[in-house]
Amino acid sequence: MNEAKRSRVIYQARVMLEQRLTVREVAKIVGLSKSTIHKDLTEELKHIDDSLYEEISSLLEYNKNIRHIRGGQKTKEKYENMKFNCKLHQ
Repeated sequence: MNEAKRSRVIYQARVMLEQRLTVREVAKIVGLSKSTIHKDLTEELKHIDDSLYEEISSLLEYNKNIRHIRGGQKTKEKYENMKFNCKLHQ
């Protein structure tokens, strides 16, 4: 693995851990696709740094376990915004 890719993967992992972000949020920050981020963090990182990989795996599992809660919150916000916008236009 070349040094640029190695640095990129470590940077992504550190950003995700320091800010407790999701793969989607990291992808927006670094300007790569979520697929690339996920592959880097699940496949490439284990060949670079085992302890960092374990931390990332734990955060990915946590994010997976609460995704239904985040989805529900976003749906609730969506309909509250729709209701608010309808009241403004009446």
